[in-house]
Amino acid sequence: MNLKLTTKSISRLSLILGILLWLSIASIDFLQVWAERSGVNLGLSEQVPRLLLDLFFISFIIYYRVRIGKAETSNFIDLLWRVFAIGLVTTIVSLAIELFYNTIAGTALAGNTMFRTLFDNINFAAVIVFLISTFTVWKKLVLYQKSRRLVVLWNVFEAMLMASIFFNFTGEVLEDNVVFKILFGVLALMALILSANMKWVAYLNFKQKWKSILLILLVTIYLIYFFRLIYVASQDILGFFNSIDNLFIISLFTFLLSYSIFSLLVILFNLPTSSVFERKLEEAINFQRLSQSIQQGENENQIFDILLNSAMSAVYADVGWIEIEKLDEDPLLRSRNISRVNLIEAKKQIDQGKHKRLLKNPLEKASDEDRILVTIKKSNFRSALIIPLKVQNKIAGHMYLIKEVSDGFNKEMINIINTFASQASISIENFRLLGEALENERYKEEINIAKSVQRALIPDKLDHDERFEIHAFTEAAAEVGGDYYDTFQLEEHKFAIVIGDVSGNGTSAAFHMSQMKGIFQSLVQLDLSAKEFLINANTALSRCLERTSFITLSYFIIDTDERTIEFSRAGHCPTLYYSKKKKSAQFFQNKGLGLGILRNDKFGDFIEVNRMKFEKDDIAVLYTDGISEAANSKKEEFGYDRMQTLLDQNAHYDPIMIQKIFISKLYEFCGHKDLNDDYTMVVIKFK
Repeated sequence: MNLKLTTKSISRLSLILGILLWLSIASIDFLQVWAERSGVNLGLSEQVPRLLLDLFFISFIIYYRVRIGKAETSNFIDLLWRVFAIGLVTTIVSLAIELFYNTIAGTALAGNTMFRTLFDNINFAAVIVFLISTFTVWKKLVLYQKSRRLVVLWNVFEAMLMASIFFNFTGEVLEDNVVFKILFGVLALMALILSANMKWVAYLNFKQKWKSILLILLVTIYLIYFFRLIYVASQDILGFFNSIDNLFIISLFTFLLSYSIFSLLVILFNLPTSSVFERKLEEAINFQRLSQSIQQGENENQIFDILLNSAMSAVYADVGWIEIEKLDEDPLLRSRNISRVNLIEAKKQIDQGKHKRLLKNPLEKASDEDRILVTIKKSNFRSALIIPLKVQNKIAGHMYLIKEVSDGFNKEMINIINTFASQASISIENFRLLGEALENERYKEEINIAKSVQRALIPDKLDHDERFEIHAFTEAAAEVGGDYYDTFQLEEHKFAIVIGDVSGNGTSAAFHMSQMKGIFQSLVQLDLSAKEFLINANTALSRCLERTSFITLSYFIIDTDERTIEFSRAGHCPTLYYSKKKKSAQFFQNKGLGLGILRNDKFGDFIEVNRMKFEKDDIAVLYTDGISEAANSKKEEFGYDRMQTLLDQNAHYDPIMIQKIFISKLYEFCGHKDLNDDYTMVVIKFK
């Protein structure tokens, strides 16, 4: 007969064993009290109840490790609520016992040592259960987004803590034993170091942080109260142990209390940044709304409404309006929080403002496309930002944002408004182009304009430093395509590089590509890890991509100081990497699922993160499947083997020459330059 232990059966067995061990300890305490009353020597070694106590600790450690430690929940509030609930029950039990004793004070029952021993044992067991359950939850929080160094440190700490359970066999006490003090000092120091790991706090929103503060504060109060409870109780208890002289218990108290206090402080200090993170997320969502407005069939007025609402929300403007020039008609006005009469007066005050500052648009040369920042005097309004709206290479109107405070617009606000305005202009331009294409025969001319707009989304200059060279090439199969690449300098020697491919091609793919660029520009500023970036991008895209569309993506973080590459891919082509040391190229086959395919919290389970060191003259070739799957007249694909051989043979060239050789060989293989899919390649060579 084969007996297979499941987690459920292990949980039940450890719970039953823990209860039986507690009953055994309580029984021995009763016998000791009876023996002292009767003057009888039990002849029982002190090591027996100490062993039972240690086994009691271990049984509940196993129980909560199975019940909480193995749970697949990542909801931090649920975990904290579980700790709070166990602590609340324990507190109620302790207070009920204390209230009962206060009620019977002065009676013979109150002086009954057997009675007192029973309640002391109940109190002690309840507190230990709370401590161990809290320890298991704190462990999950400490190891959230763990690193190798953190895991090693935790394993050492946990092993020492588990070993401390059996230190009571020595019979040594804290006050008199140097070894006891040294071991406790080491455990306390490690507890303080581990308490600094608070990565989970960054993923709480403002409301969740306030809930966490309340719950952790109550847990901290529980810990202080329980320490006093078992410390005071241990002075009078007639059992074989004293809680304050148990290395495991005081080390556990130290870790739990230090982590609770650290958590409170970190969450309190992070409260001001919560609104910043939520604001960034709102900006990304607003950008998506502007990006997908044309796909949802919204007209120009609706797009202007979305732009005005998004812009006012992003910069906390008190008043705003958009003024669109109409040929032979009165200007079209879309306003918020201001009447027509007050709008005319406000515009007059802006025109008369003496302190005007031009903010150059780095992408344009014409002076009529400069942003204007105005300081207003003698008015309820104190500052205004005027942004031109360009559609089809012409200034179609202006957006006015006004605040009641002086110097109300900072650089970050102006940058995000520029992004919103540019995206709205693109959406309106695309809207007009598509409308005209359906009505007349100017389809090709309009698509060419859309192509130039899409080309503008591809960066002309790629961020890098002196430790690597980078070169990119892209060509669309149709007038517009869905391939995308971009770079971003995170820090002085840290860079983010992305390459992506939207399913399908043509205008639909191009629209989705513009959405991906907006999401990349919004998320990359948060300096997320490669996996966190893909998870957040999937969440954002899931709200705007139709069910039949998805985007494959590879995301790289290059640190030239540490000479490391961290990367993940979401269903994209495997990266081709040439190692100078090995003198050969290979493909990285890390797993990943395309963005928009799985639209729930399980997406992160399909993302794999790789981290590696790069050496001088190593080469990374990033590409889209249009290259690897390009076919000749015999239906043969260009394939991975040819790509690998080409890189092996030409690794001594610079990135520009490597790209030219690849594309030249590709056209030679296909026998023509008519593309079936978009071609995109990014070549990186390290120095």
